[in-house]
Amino acid sequence: MSQAVAINVGANTNTPGVRGPVWADGRFEYVPIPETEPVAEPVPTYADLDLATDLPADVLDTPVHLDPEFPEYPYGERYSYGDPHGVKARPLADLATGDYAFFYATLATASEPASWQTPEWGAYLIGGFELARDPVTGAAYSDLPPADREPFASNAHVKRETFDAEVLLAGDPDGSALYETALPLSGRAAGTDANRIVTELSSDSGKGPWWRRPLRFDAEATAELLAIRRNDRFTDCFYRD
Repeated sequence: MSQAVAINVGANTNTPGVRGPVWADGRFEYVPIPETEPVAEPVPTYADLDLATDLPADVLDTPVHLDPEFPEYPYGERYSYGDPHGVKARPLADLATGDYAFFYATLATASEPASWQTPEWGAYLIGGFELARDPVTGAAYSDLPPADREPFASNAHVKRETFDAEVLLAGDPDGSALYETALPLSGRAAGTDANRIVTELSSDSGKGPWWRRPLRFDAEATAELLAIRRNDRFTDCFYRD
């Protein structure tokens, strides 16, 4: 039985100053954060991504930190993720092959809200990995043979001049995806209100700034979360019939 951790990723009102949009039919646009460190290999800019999001003109030529990396996203090659921050790296490092890493982002409502959407912004699951191998710690990565490093070759932290990830994840292509529609984690009244995915399925209380914290799911909760996402049962996020 698989367990899971969901972590916050993507653009926000601090960096680069806007959130990615989400529409009433659940479609959304994933907008990565800016790259803040020197890189040893070329990385795309916001202009290269050709996004629909209305970005500030002064950030268009800014390189992006494309992490998590999805092959179905521009310039993505593999399902990979790296994180240098202990608060997120530690729970991710506790996962194992076959477990799930989910990624959620705060997204701005870009059209007349649907019945399941918040009026301004909310937190949404936007993608996930079924892990193809056990997580690799930053300390262990340097000792891996070249063949075992290959799944991470295009990861943003590997492309930096100084490798700084505390954990690296590789997703199995058969169980990983950047989703076509976003799954809400916020309630219908406000983005700061957590729905039952957070308060009943995860180990988080849903109090305070829960949308910035890693969310842990045990095996039973992970199975239910996968079923909700698979069936787009949005009502299950808010109440039980």
